[in-house]
Amino acid sequence: MVYSPVWGSRYATILIKYFVQSVRTLAILFRDRPRVVFVMAPPVVACAPVWIYSLVSRAQFVIDAHTGAFLDPEWKRVSFLQRFFSRRATTTIVTNRHLGQLVEAWEAEATIVTDVPVCFAEPEHVELSGAFNVTVVSSFANDEPTAMILEAAAHCPDIRFYMTGNPSDLESRVLKSKPDNVQLTGFLSDARYVGQLQTSDAVMVLTTRDHTMQRGAYEAVYLGKPVITSNFELLRTSFSKGTVYVDSTVADIVRGIREMRSDVSRFQEEVDHLRDEKLQQWDAVAASLLERLGVTDVHVKKECLNEEIVV
Repeated sequence: MVYSPVWGSRYATILIKYFVQSVRTLAILFRDRPRVVFVMAPPVVACAPVWIYSLVSRAQFVIDAHTGAFLDPEWKRVSFLQRFFSRRATTTIVTNRHLGQLVEAWEAEATIVTDVPVCFAEPEHVELSGAFNVTVVSSFANDEPTAMILEAAAHCPDIRFYMTGNPSDLESRVLKSKPDNVQLTGFLSDARYVGQLQTSDAVMVLTTRDHTMQRGAYEAVYLGKPVITSNFELLRTSFSKGTVYVDSTVADIVRGIREMRSDVSRFQEEVDHLRDEKLQQWDAVAASLLERLGVTDVHVKKECLNEEIVV
C-alpha cells in the first residue's frame, strides 16, 4: 500500500489515512495492470485495494503476513479481516508452520517462507571502538526484552554494544538504566546499517514472543555474522548453526554473550555454512511459489553484495 505520511498515525486521522492510501494504491494498480500482486500485512487494511483490484482485473494476489498480523494484540482484534482476505488470496506467506496452520484453519492456502535472500545497500564505512562488538538489532517493540538486554550488558563491561532503534521510543526508566558500554545508534540508513553489522563481531536479536521470526537475525546470517537469538523452537530451527540461543533472563543473556565471545571463530565458520544452506533452500521455495502462481515466464536477477541470486 502507498504510504501517506502527512496523516501520521493518530486515531483521529487513521480512517482518512487508509482511505487516501487505498485510493492511491488502486490508481497505481489500474495504471500498471500487474498479473500478480504481493501485499504485506499488517496493516491488514492494505489488502482491501488489492482485493478490489483482483475482482475487477482477475489478477492473483498473495498476502505476505508478518507475525504481528497474528500475534500482535492490536491486529488480533481484527483477525476476521485477515481471515477474509486470506481466503480470497492465492496464498498467504507466513514464516513458520504454526502460523501456516492458523491460516489453513481458515480454509485458506498457506506458503511457509522462513526468510528470503537479502539484497543489501552498498555498505558505509563504520568504525567500532570495542575489543569485541555486538550490535543489538532493535526497534524497542513490546516483544523485545530491552531492559534485560541493558542489564545484561552492564554485566559485560569488556564488550561494546550498539543498539539500533529510535531512543525516543524507550521508556525513561529503561533509558536511565543504560550502562556506559551501550551506545544507542538511533535510526540507521540502509548503508550505515549494513556497515554496522559487517563490522560487528556478532549480532543479537531477541524477542519474548514465540513463533516470531527475526529479520535482523537472517540479515546477519546473509552478511556472514554469528547470531545471539531467543531460545524458541522456530529460531533454533531457522538458525541451526552459528547461533547462541538464550532465554529471556538477564543471567542467560549474559551466558549467551560470554559463550559467543569465547568461541566466536567456531560460530563464524558455522554461520558461513548456514548462509549457503539458506540460499539453497530459497531456490526450492521460490520455485514452489512460482509454480503455485502458475508463473513460468519470470526471470528475476538480483545482486546481493557479491552474490547473484536468480529466480
